[in-house]
Amino acid sequence: MPTIKSFEELPVWKDARKFANKIYNLTNKFPKEENYGLTSQITRATVSIGSNIAEGFDRYS
Repeated sequence: MPTIKSFEELPVWKDARKFANKIYNLTNKFPKEENYGLTSQITRATVSIGSNIAEGFDRYS
């Protein structure tokens, strides 16, 4: 089994990126008055998934 040298090689991180892209596309369709409310909260939470995976990888490498 090859050694993973970067979190960017992790399938779960790649999935998190795809998920974030889908969420961004979805929230672009939300009403503009939600930009600083619900939309912002959802997109920040989505981005944190990939960020937490990267942080965890670096912590244990």
